[in-house]
Amino acid sequence: MELNSSLSEKAQQDLELVEKAKNGDQHAYAQLLGKYRDAIYFMLLKMVNNKADAEDLTIEAFGKAFKNLDNYTPNFAFSTSLFKIASNNAIDYIRKQRKDTISFDQSADKDHQFSPSNVIQSDTPDPEANMINDQQIKMMRDVVSRLKPRYRSLIELRYFKEYSYDEIAEHLDIPIGTVKAQLFRARELLMNILRHTR
Repeated sequence: MELNSSLSEKAQQDLELVEKAKNGDQHAYAQLLGKYRDAIYFMLLKMVNNKADAEDLTIEAFGKAFKNLDNYTPNFAFSTSLFKIASNNAIDYIRKQRKDTISFDQSADKDHQFSPSNVIQSDTPDPEANMINDQQIKMMRDVVSRLKPRYRSLIELRYFKEYSYDEIAEHLDIPIGTVKAQLFRARELLMNILRHTR
């Protein structure tokens, strides 16, 4: 592997980990995750202002970055790519959230200026949304059932039973870094299955 001399020492170390991860080294995935998880999480928390959403978006960002490792080019640092993926993902998430928001028509009251406090958000899904949600849950459970047992149990604990990473690590008696790395791999496998079932 030829290192890019324009990269910093830290970026070159990341590049070595990326190369190892491409070759299936789970420890390299865990190291990349360990290096950047907190920074990504806190950046996303500032953007979405919700801990659970920031945690899920962090998982998605790493999942997308890891899924696209083969397309990564060492012209720039891996961390640059990762932060871009994470921020774009969060922007998309925020846009989707705003679609569920209804704002007052400014012309209804000319003396009243528009402000964020004038925004009403509905927390109650309509019957059609409930039906779609039920169908999606059923489909996801069906897809999850096709995973290997260790990946299936990780997904079920994290997303169906809503265990924290710490609780999963304790329940399965494995290190938390392994939990996170294998969850990313499990999500990647899920995405592959979903792509082929459409």
